[in-house]
Amino acid sequence: MNRLNIGKLPSRLLRKFINKIRIEDEQVVLGPSIGEDVAVMKFGDKLLVAKTDPVTFATDLIGWYAVNINANDIATMGVKPRWFLATILLPEQCSDREAENIFDQILSACSFLGISLVGGHTEITTGFQRPVVVGCMLAEAESQPIIKTSGAQQGDDIVVTKGIAIEGTALLAREAGQALLSSNLSKRKVKRAGNYLFSPGISVLKEALIACSSVVVNSMHDPTEGGLSAGLWEIAYAAQVGILVEEEKIPILPECRDICDKFALNPLGLLASGSLIITLHPSETSKLLAVLDEAGISANIIGKVVEVEKGLKLHSKRGTQELPQFDRDELARFLDMHNAGVGETIVATRRKR
Repeated sequence: MNRLNIGKLPSRLLRKFINKIRIEDEQVVLGPSIGEDVAVMKFGDKLLVAKTDPVTFATDLIGWYAVNINANDIATMGVKPRWFLATILLPEQCSDREAENIFDQILSACSFLGISLVGGHTEITTGFQRPVVVGCMLAEAESQPIIKTSGAQQGDDIVVTKGIAIEGTALLAREAGQALLSSNLSKRKVKRAGNYLFSPGISVLKEALIACSSVVVNSMHDPTEGGLSAGLWEIAYAAQVGILVEEEKIPILPECRDICDKFALNPLGLLASGSLIITLHPSETSKLLAVLDEAGISANIIGKVVEVEKGLKLHSKRGTQELPQFDRDELARFLDMHNAGVGETIVATRRKR
């Protein structure tokens, strides 16, 4: 019996679980599948889009996170998130002020994104050392076809918005800031990295809706745990395609590169919420880049979708090699390397399904 590590469920095990599911309900348009993070059900001439995702790391912004990460997956369908439910599990000895702070964060994030908080559940429970928030986001779509991860097509350009790795860099700066300062990273850079949560920000709702209203998009996916590399592998698996990425075209944010260098981490495998991967026909790409730029959102073409037989490759000045796969997010690996001191304060176990 193998013991599982903290972090994302191994793909082999997740595939095994999913293969046991048999859906006979004809109203289910999109069910569980590797790379597809949202469920879709048909109700008359409308579609109900649903997503659930937990936040289980210790952070002063856990309620705010829960809303944003669930909204992101809905956004990748080209749909505006509408309704949010939250299950809040609080540890014993949690103060009423701490509980109210989480609730206020959820309300604030919902208000900012135009989402209604419509229900949920809250309790104090045993066995927890920190709060856990499990979110459920719902939305309504007018009709099919819907945008799916599996929609990527051979010949598509691969576009990445903003840069990587926004969320992982911010968490490392906010929770391991003292270690970074001790390694001679400037206070200005640590502060700027910690602010990545808000600028450029971890929400992809704006760029997703702009893209879908401006051009024909074949697929969208938000890379989270396992970083950009895992996001690309999930697209390839879902769409049964190959991928060729140009390493020099990947927009690695400056503070991300600096922090990864200090901790010997690979930016391609670092928690990357805040970036959106878009694949589309090359005839649409210049228009997409123009409308995003007009909205103040940077975007870069990083590669192409190719034949499945070509596999997943990373091209650089050093030559062409396999696109790296990460058994665990680089943030989780950081925990293992630093299981004492600052490292143990970061509990990055948000799971992406």
